Amino acid sequence: MSTLAHVISAVVAGVVQVGVVCVGGPLLLGLMRKVRSRLEGRTGAPVHQPLLDLRKLFAKQRVSPEQSSWIFPAGPVVLVATAVAVAAISPLATTHPPLGQSSDFFAIVFVLLLGSVFIALGALDTGAPFGGMGSSRAMTIGALAEPALLVAILAMSIPAHTSNLPALVRLGLVHPAVLVSPTRILALGSFLVVILAESGRLPVDNPNTHLELTMIHEAMVLEYAGPDLGLTILGESMRLMLLLGLLVNLLIPWGVANRPGALLFGVGIVVLAAKVAVAGAAIAVFEVFTAKLRLFRLPELLAGGFILAVLGVVTAVVSR
Repeated sequence: MSTLAHVISAVVAGVVQVGVVCVGGPLLLGLMRKVRSRLEGRTGAPVHQPLLDLRKLFAKQRVSPEQSSWIFPAGPVVLVATAVAVAAISPLATTHPPLGQSSDFFAIVFVLLLGSVFIALGALDTGAPFGGMGSSRAMTIGALAEPALLVAILAMSIPAHTSNLPALVRLGLVHPAVLVSPTRILALGSFLVVILAESGRLPVDNPNTHLELTMIHEAMVLEYAGPDLGLTILGESMRLMLLLGLLVNLLIPWGVANRPGALLFGVGIVVLAAKVAVAGAAIAVFEVFTAKLRLFRLPELLAGGFILAVLGVVTAVVSR
């Protein structure tokens, strides 16, 4: 296959991945809510209800607080834009995404963090007390979670001699023994803790509560309405699917297309959807039997994730 054909194939793969994440993110939220409803003895809304909610929000008029500046509406846009950028270059359905050579795990974390920072700035921009409280709590959690994630990436990078994300997935496909190594298991355990913290899931945050004493993410988006709120919900759901997709591909990489080809890529999309759905359902089941931690207990949980990442680095260095 010529170089031009490779480029076109990679670009098409990136565009399809973005579309899958845009649609799959809200559906993932709907699936998780459905699972929780069933376990709690309720029927619950249909799985596609988040898509219907987004359509309703995008049809409404945009409303902004009088005292806000351009930062307030820019927050949701940056959140979605960063999720789209990461979805295009990540090894979700294929290990040959566009700009795959530049798809560094550290850079991807930085891009996703940029969206979180702009949402926090947008909440502060309104001058509302709940926005400031939520931003303060979110940035505190982020300051505790990001070091654990960075050290976890370092642990996975040492055996592979690279932090390139497609290369890490390919390593698991070529050498399956890496997947059951203590380094990979400890690092992914730390990664899971960070996902729960960054996506505002239990036991870190309760996405279904509006109690002002416990709100974190909901406090930041309380002033958003209409299309801005729709973009925020879309961006957060895309980030959740992205993080879970990266987790399952690093844990169970089988199904990811390791060679160009429409058939292999199609299989990769189906397998990705199945793996993310199972992971999302497992988190929903976990949330049903888990209570939200108090704020002063969250550092203990995130410190546990950091310790797992450090142990992963130690085992990686010792086993070299």
